[in-house]
Amino acid sequence: MAKIKISPLDNVEVNVGGEYDGHKTAIRDIKKGENIIKYGYPIGHAVEDIKAGEHVHTHNIKTNLSGILEYKYEPVDCAVKKADEKLTFNGYVRGDGSVGIRNEIWIVNTVGCINKTSEKLAKLANEKFAGKTDGVFNFVHPFGCSQLGDDQKTTQAILKGMVNHPNAAGVLVLGLGCENNNIPVFKEVLGEYNPDRVKFMSTQEYDDELEQGVKLIGELVEYAQKFKRTPCDISKLVVGLKCGGSDGFSGLTANPLVGQFSDLLIAHGGSTILTEVPEMFGAETLLMNRCRDEETFHKVVDLINNFKEYFMRHNQVVYENPSPGNKKGGITTLEDKSLGCVQKSGTSEVVDVIQIGEHVKKQGLNLLTGPGNDIVAVTNLTASGCHMVLFTTGRGTPVGAPVPTIKISSNSGLAKRKPHWIDFNAGPIVEGEVLTQELLDFVIDVANGNRTNNEKNGYREISIFKDGVVL
Repeated sequence: MAKIKISPLDNVEVNVGGEYDGHKTAIRDIKKGENIIKYGYPIGHAVEDIKAGEHVHTHNIKTNLSGILEYKYEPVDCAVKKADEKLTFNGYVRGDGSVGIRNEIWIVNTVGCINKTSEKLAKLANEKFAGKTDGVFNFVHPFGCSQLGDDQKTTQAILKGMVNHPNAAGVLVLGLGCENNNIPVFKEVLGEYNPDRVKFMSTQEYDDELEQGVKLIGELVEYAQKFKRTPCDISKLVVGLKCGGSDGFSGLTANPLVGQFSDLLIAHGGSTILTEVPEMFGAETLLMNRCRDEETFHKVVDLINNFKEYFMRHNQVVYENPSPGNKKGGITTLEDKSLGCVQKSGTSEVVDVIQIGEHVKKQGLNLLTGPGNDIVAVTNLTASGCHMVLFTTGRGTPVGAPVPTIKISSNSGLAKRKPHWIDFNAGPIVEGEVLTQELLDFVIDVANGNRTNNEKNGYREISIFKDGVVL
């Protein structure tokens, strides 16, 4: 059985193969109370003496994480050298200058009460207008009514972000009529819009809402057909970075690969968005010290501590992670997971922190608030304008965002077992292969129109973040 030592400072190494594939083994004797070092940083401390060669996991490690911390800005030089080579993809240039990589029609529901209506409309429209666009898609959720204050504002911010997404050539905003987030209220949140691109319908106002809905979608399809793929600079791409169902190889293969891609895209003027704030706990200083300036540093401090306060407000500990699947795959503590997770951000400087529903304002690496929950996270990334999501996984999951979701396996076994889930295999990196260019080429192919497995299988869904009272 082979073993991998990640950093010269580590006192554990990762097993490759065997019963504890992806799990950690002590390199030397470790005393009770001594820190366990992986990736060159503590991932917790030993709760008992550990002998060299012994399995190191949940039975003999405890997290070092606690509550709110104070941080000091200690900047490091991490500016990425701009690339000389010009790269393009074939996208759809919208009327407002934004660029999409799909020419779809989206049905965005203001409220959960009309979820089934939107499903029927999507089915009818896809049958009637087949082949005229990249498809008609609806996204169900249970909210939009009986919510109060900031909770409803979050729902509205996500729906606004989706309405404004450039992958949607046309959008039907579908409401009931009596909900808190009714169409007149939502229009105030939405602000300016192109009436050729965005149509509205309150279903209570029509005797036959399906007939009227198909009519409006037909108008949107006609508008969408005006757009054709044209060469666009790769700097127009915004790519979301996400991991879920991780294992002990995620921080060795898939996540570092995504980080290398992120640096490469940013070098070409593009943007990436890293989210899953709880999975930054324990590795947050690595991101803070990469902030472009002190103002951005303070934004990241607020990002981390505000999310810790969210946990504490609900009487939950800030280190309640990783999940059972993560632990089975060899990840022991939240620090263990976080130090692997933040590798998706590469080495670029952090240029900004954005809130739920906000689109990128500064090109480069952005951090987005929100939890690590897979469906919530990909929804937040979509609402922030990501053209696609790079989703690494060591355990496997079929879940997909409304946008193309490239599943990247951390190990070759998963890629072989689940070819209908996995789009790209990062497993060969363990044997020393370099796959950065291959991933960049794959991303460009997807931007050009090649469909990902979530698109082929219809795995598109949203889940709206909730933190408030339901009436």
